[in-house]
Amino acid sequence: MKFDMPLHALNQYKGINPKPADFDAYWDAGLQELNDHSLEYELIPAAFESRAADCYHLYFTGIDGAKVHCQLVRPKEQTGQGPGLLWFHGYHVNSGDWIDKIGYAAEGYTILAMDCRGQGGLSEDNLQVKGTTLKGHIIRGIEEQDPAKLYYRNVYLDTVQAARILFSMNNVDETRVGAYGASQGGALAVACSSLEPRIKKTAAVYPFLSDFKRAWELDITNSAYEEIHYYFKFIDPNHEREEEIFHKLGYIDIQHLADRMKSEVLWAVGMEDAVCPPSTQFAAYNKIQSEKNMLIYYEYGHEYIRTLGDKVHAFFAAM
Repeated sequence: MKFDMPLHALNQYKGINPKPADFDAYWDAGLQELNDHSLEYELIPAAFESRAADCYHLYFTGIDGAKVHCQLVRPKEQTGQGPGLLWFHGYHVNSGDWIDKIGYAAEGYTILAMDCRGQGGLSEDNLQVKGTTLKGHIIRGIEEQDPAKLYYRNVYLDTVQAARILFSMNNVDETRVGAYGASQGGALAVACSSLEPRIKKTAAVYPFLSDFKRAWELDITNSAYEEIHYYFKFIDPNHEREEEIFHKLGYIDIQHLADRMKSEVLWAVGMEDAVCPPSTQFAAYNKIQSEKNMLIYYEYGHEYIRTLGDKVHAFFAAM
């Protein structure tokens, strides 16, 4: 390791960002709000055409009335039920090209790929909060007294709503639904599986949104966590609110959700990852109580990892 902990320490590391005392009540309340929410959705045929799959824009109304967009890709002329796969994208961007999902659809999967609110896709973000956002979404809502105003609270609940929609589809076998993503997408796969216990398998590639305080202790000005650095620099330069800020970030810290997971987990980490440092990832991974396997890529950072796509495919193929 060039900047983080050695592997023997990572294997024991449990994170330092505080867990709010009412964390479980916070997420139980969010799920109860979702229970009272409609699962209705709208399908619009996509312009993209494939010989293997039918492609649609799927829209649903999320918590607080935001219109959330997903790509729905399902096998052509499917008979009976097949597996389902939730697909989550990285920070700032969107659910990607349609062609990315065709290989899975050709093997019988129905894929639902969600655009995060207010990022690079077609989903709306109508969250109205006071205070700055500076660089983006980690700190959106951080100055509100009510932690339910945090941006990622609604995004995590969107992932659960998307999962429930996928589970409800007639062509999907609800005993064979997985969740997959890298970076922010990896975090959302973990959050979704933590809050929706029916998820069978979860593949998380170098997840984001874990152990915020540890990320801040490292050099995060060029990482996915840089917003925390800029928040303190421009809004709280004397760190008078440091304890409060990290306490509030604890509500959206996936390490505190990880012990809720029931799914089998495949996790990939690059030991030279300076964007989502390994220690932040191990903080969450080490709390998972379900069956799990960590793939360690010693010479890789936050980048395309050779052979990993094939391993992820094999993992879901056994679902």
